[in-house]
Amino acid sequence: MINAVKRDIPEEFLVNGKEVYQGKNYMDGKYIKKDSPKTRRGIKPQESKICASIREACEKCGAHDGMTFSFHTELRNGDYVAAMVARVLVEEMGLKDITVAATSLGSAQDNIADYIEEGKIIGVQTSGVRGRIGEVISAGKLKTPAIIRSHGGRPRAIEAGEVHIDIAFLAAASSDCCGNAKGVGGKNNFGSMGFGSHDPHYADHTVIITDTLVDFPNLPSSVSCIDVDCVCVVEDIGDPKKIATKEARMTDNPRELMMAEQVADVIAATPYFKDGFSFQTGVGGPSLAATRFLETHMVKKSIRIGFTLGGTSTAICKLQDKGLIEHILDTQDFDEGAIGHIFSNPKHHEISLSEYANAANKGAYVNKLDYVVLSALEVDLDFNVNVITGSDGILRGAPGGHPDTAAGSKCCIIVTPLTRGRMATICDEVVTVTTPGECVDVVVTDYGIAVNPLRQDLIKCLDDAKIPHRTIESLRDKAYSLVGTPDKLEWEDEVVAIVEARDGTILDVVRKIKTFQMD
Repeated sequence: MINAVKRDIPEEFLVNGKEVYQGKNYMDGKYIKKDSPKTRRGIKPQESKICASIREACEKCGAHDGMTFSFHTELRNGDYVAAMVARVLVEEMGLKDITVAATSLGSAQDNIADYIEEGKIIGVQTSGVRGRIGEVISAGKLKTPAIIRSHGGRPRAIEAGEVHIDIAFLAAASSDCCGNAKGVGGKNNFGSMGFGSHDPHYADHTVIITDTLVDFPNLPSSVSCIDVDCVCVVEDIGDPKKIATKEARMTDNPRELMMAEQVADVIAATPYFKDGFSFQTGVGGPSLAATRFLETHMVKKSIRIGFTLGGTSTAICKLQDKGLIEHILDTQDFDEGAIGHIFSNPKHHEISLSEYANAANKGAYVNKLDYVVLSALEVDLDFNVNVITGSDGILRGAPGGHPDTAAGSKCCIIVTPLTRGRMATICDEVVTVTTPGECVDVVVTDYGIAVNPLRQDLIKCLDDAKIPHRTIESLRDKAYSLVGTPDKLEWEDEVVAIVEARDGTILDVVRKIKTFQMD
């Protein structure tokens, strides 16, 4: 069946009420029935929930074949917990037919790729797939197609019961003996626990894994002991120094700085740029750098940001310290500066992914966004954006909050170089649709700016500000003149991953590449 972004979705996936994507506001006003967990009561007085090992916690929580377990990845590439737990479940306990429901997957969880190849892990539901795990899934070695959801789509699916978590294993920087846990107060702080704080409300069992045990009560907590079954103390939960990836660092590249300045100029030319406006930036170099140029416009016009949203960097924290941001609403921290800033400032708030972007609650924070600045791997002539598959068709990225913020904001700006290496970023058709073009308003490249024709109001704003812009077709033509027209990828019939829109409808599918060979 052809959906609203012109993608052919196989009928076999349209079961149990699942529909194809039909537009960004299609599900508005419709009801869902929330799922509820199986809760083991704790009525007798209990001194402690501490277990001697992760295995003991798994056994107490009834770990079994065919289970679904979850974890969060606030520690990003520095996370040790997910790999640790997977090793216990598969190698020590010998469990099989396991589904992993993660906020994201990457090189820190490479052993999961081994268990997929061995047939022990048969399902993956995640907001991102990178590294060997992406390659293994792309090679068709996962028994069932992976399901890729946005940051808002994940809590929506959990609340609706589309993914039911048997055991949530949550890394915590500190915890008391009963499971009051948070992302600070320990030896390996990672800041906001917004990625993991939602799971305990819907998981049958929750295990806190920490390397710093503190006195009861560890308050205020990100996860409450009322949702926790077991606490495990390990040597290290991860390495916070690996949270800041090269993509999440402030750029000093002249080309990226030029694009960042253009982004700020576009924002300043629109009617939403007024005192109290709201703003989010992605983790790409030029996206983050846009904040430094935005500051110049803000000071010039004597205006402040009412709130910033999503993942938080040192650059955002510094703006708040200068009095230019009233509130920071934080789901994850991208660097040590942000980790140190959260909770030390009363207006820097931790929020859950459901509060942030869930399209099935009664009003996620993304719906209050004026601007979001995001990166892209590809943008096509319909302004569709791809951030999950490389030009070779292999799973290498994460939608994260990209589709959520694009749909919820008044002005979504994509900033990307026109080419990367020998590949065109602006192209005829993206490999995979991650964010529908109807949600994208402006594209800023190093060779010019394009405005979605659906936004004639923004075109007028740029014209009035004398900001030059051009058609998306002309940017495509320029890209192809520089690097050539790409050959079309050849696909097999096998679907290796399903890309859900934030509302749960099917946006696209990823098929196995004919020429792909594992190293």
